[in-house]
Amino acid sequence: MKMRFLFKSFLGLAAAIIFIGACAPKPAIGPVRVALLPIIEALPLYAAQDGGLFQKHGVEVTFITAASAAERDQLVASGQADALINDLVSTGLYNHEKTQIQVVRQLRAATKDEPVYRILAAKGSGLNTPDQLSGIKIGISEGSVIEYVTDRLLIRAGLKQEQINKVAVPKIPDRLALLASGELKAATLPEPFSTLAVQQGAVVVLDDRSYPEYGTSVFSFRKAVIDARPETVKSFVAALNEAVDLVNQNPEKYRDMLNKYKLLPGPVAATYKLPTFPPAIVPSQAQFDDVVDWEIQRGLLASKLNYTDSINSAFLR
Repeated sequence: MKMRFLFKSFLGLAAAIIFIGACAPKPAIGPVRVALLPIIEALPLYAAQDGGLFQKHGVEVTFITAASAAERDQLVASGQADALINDLVSTGLYNHEKTQIQVVRQLRAATKDEPVYRILAAKGSGLNTPDQLSGIKIGISEGSVIEYVTDRLLIRAGLKQEQINKVAVPKIPDRLALLASGELKAATLPEPFSTLAVQQGAVVVLDDRSYPEYGTSVFSFRKAVIDARPETVKSFVAALNEAVDLVNQNPEKYRDMLNKYKLLPGPVAATYKLPTFPPAIVPSQAQFDDVVDWEIQRGLLASKLNYTDSINSAFLR
């Protein structure tokens, strides 16, 4: 009887230890340094960090804020950052000589109700339809997803490439200001800046709601980090997936983070409708190949890139 009692006690203790171990945060499996811009796509990452989801999945995460895409890219290229939010155009540029980064998850895309990129006309310009933009200077950032989306949307709307007249205005605030003043008759802006432009009187000529395949934001890791610490990457993506689900289920719960981390321009922060973030997927080969073809046509790439070298779906659910 005594032996039976001791055995049952042992089993109970073992079960308790297993239960406690399952509930406790996993031990950290290596730090991840993420270069982050103050953009709406960063919301699920801040939600994961503030909500303890990275800790729950055993990943120590540090955010390094960058003021511009150029600064972000320097952090990644120098190895000071392990991961970043970017897009397929910049993925191609990173990997033009060798595979430096790999996309592990899609992070933003337009839906039928939520645009990501808009081509806008200045207030009082009289421009309302895509055909009226033929020959009109459109403010863009050269060699970027902004220029890619501009070309693709206008061509889908019926313009020929030679009818598209683009002028480089790299900084979004400058592009917004020039559009508001009427010095630029048209410009392409990402959300939420396009919403701010509309509040200032700009007219939406075209957006990507009908073509969500073009303006895709993604999350990428340096290839060296993926090769050296695949379990870390897997755990990071698991935490990010969980955060995306939580934000999608109750977006208003996370609105305070928009101000806390300055993810939206002040004038739209209180009323801006938070986007629906996509499920755990990666961009398709057709999406990637189209971006690469455009980059080759623009002289940004010398030759085709292999889809599986740049897109890694191994860390999804």
